Amino acid sequence: MSAPAPTSARPEYLRTALTPRMLVLLVLLLGAAAVCVRLGMWQLDRAEIRGRDDAEARVAEAVQGAPVPLGEVLGPQQTFRGELVGRKVEVRGTFEDDELLVVDRALDGRTGYLVLSPLRVDGVAGADGRAPVLAVIRGWVATEDEASGVAAPVGPVTVTGYLQAGESAGDGGAGPGMTDSISPAVLVNRWGGPTYSGYLVVSEVEPAPGAVPQRLPLPTTSGGGLNVQNLAYALQWWIFGGFAVLLWGRIVRDTARDEWRTT
Repeated sequence: MSAPAPTSARPEYLRTALTPRMLVLLVLLLGAAAVCVRLGMWQLDRAEIRGRDDAEARVAEAVQGAPVPLGEVLGPQQTFRGELVGRKVEVRGTFEDDELLVVDRALDGRTGYLVLSPLRVDGVAGADGRAPVLAVIRGWVATEDEASGVAAPVGPVTVTGYLQAGESAGDGGAGPGMTDSISPAVLVNRWGGPTYSGYLVVSEVEPAPGAVPQRLPLPTTSGGGLNVQNLAYALQWWIFGGFAVLLWGRIVRDTARDEWRTT
């Protein structure tokens, strides 16, 4: 004797989902999902904190360590890698005359100018045989008149400082002898090339010049990305939360089908 045919054409999923047992299960699983989401957010916060701490530790290590020759970490026209920010390097060369003032730069709550000088690097040659140019921030001045009294030293020098990534081009609205950005892509049109994709913030020049602009503070980081391990943990918790909701849907579907087959 054959089994009786189901009384309805298809399983009644909605009716099964609204039964007290399924609603209680839904509340429990939603609670579990909420816990997973909260744990994921906590891991995301940890990823941000650890990412910042890791970046600060890298910068501190680079600042406190001995300088390395510029050519060991960055060559002309090479891509500037993120881990080079704050890297302490030394380079030998000769400052050229075409100095610029970078406008609207603040230091200790005052707005003034960065003194930007081209350094023709020794011991390196580009494809055209010319020595490359490195943009060097020698310091900060409050006024244009102050900048005239802190000219770059003449003759070969050894410069020690901290690498920074080149900036995007500005709007070009600065006056003669000035610029609104430290952009290698813009500076190459003025100074010639080849150039470096980053610039150097001076901490020391040998032989020491007489008058110098005010030195900038040691480099710091503003954010440092996310710690990959904690980010992975956050994603895992969110996936677990999603599974909890999907599990309820699967239980409702299977229960409705079983009831449909047995009616």
